[in-house]
Amino acid sequence: MISDFKGKTAVLTGGASGFGLECARIGALLGMNVVLVDVQKDALKAAHDEIKAMGVHVMAKRVDVSNADEMQELATAVFERFGAPHFVFNNAGVGAGGLVWENSVKDWEWLLGVNLWGVIHGVRLFTPMMLEAAKKDPSYQGHIVNTASMAGLLTPPNMGIYNVTKHAVVALTETLYQDLKLVSEQISASVLCPYFVPTGINQSERNRPAHLPPVPPTKSQLIGQAMSDKAVGSGKVSAAQVAHMVFDAIKAEQFYIYSHPKALGNAQTRFDAIVYGTNPPDPFAERPDIGIILRNSLKE
Repeated sequence: MISDFKGKTAVLTGGASGFGLECARIGALLGMNVVLVDVQKDALKAAHDEIKAMGVHVMAKRVDVSNADEMQELATAVFERFGAPHFVFNNAGVGAGGLVWENSVKDWEWLLGVNLWGVIHGVRLFTPMMLEAAKKDPSYQGHIVNTASMAGLLTPPNMGIYNVTKHAVVALTETLYQDLKLVSEQISASVLCPYFVPTGINQSERNRPAHLPPVPPTKSQLIGQAMSDKAVGSGKVSAAQVAHMVFDAIKAEQFYIYSHPKALGNAQTRFDAIVYGTNPPDPFAERPDIGIILRNSLKE
């Protein structure tokens, strides 16, 4: 929980676009010091200039969040300039789909590196300095928000590699919340589980590193990309709206942050199957037309 953001420091990975940039804009309006972290050089420069023009202290760092050394350098730079941060948004993420057995080792390394290891690095590097700050200052307040997805609560087909990374982020963040409760009343955590929101994540290949080259996409991956493009592009909830939800959750110390609460009905049926030991439910029960299209396309 953070009751007053003015003069506090926010570290935002994936900060040059989507949720990260929108949270940076809100943070700047509230008078926060802003640390923008991203791999997109041009977008990062544009975001830096925009936030700086808002009259706050800003630092922009081009960082591959999957790289432990680069993240360590980031943490050191943040501490040297601003001290321990107050709001850490482990938000950088990439997407990929396809039948789960068709993803290459490089696909797995890329998604696990950004979506999971990026969050792990953010947690392991910034939490200790936040706890130390809390020990020294009884008025210190800190909050960590990790971006998962509604895919971290569901298991939609043809996107298993993404599901795996986001389920791991949910589990990590729930455990982080519980662990923090053991040692501090001044720092808490939340997990962001957005559904289809236009952020650019469906065009993640633009940021794929050269050392993890893609192989020619399979039919299932091409179908998954097309469906993702359509779903994300038609999203009615904006990244800016989600960013406001994030700040509201921090102020209220709310753990789960949902962009589309109505989608939780699918999560409920999944949890019911787990509790009662029944087989996984039909993921297309509410939209059987989508299931028919996907099955027919894969069988052609």
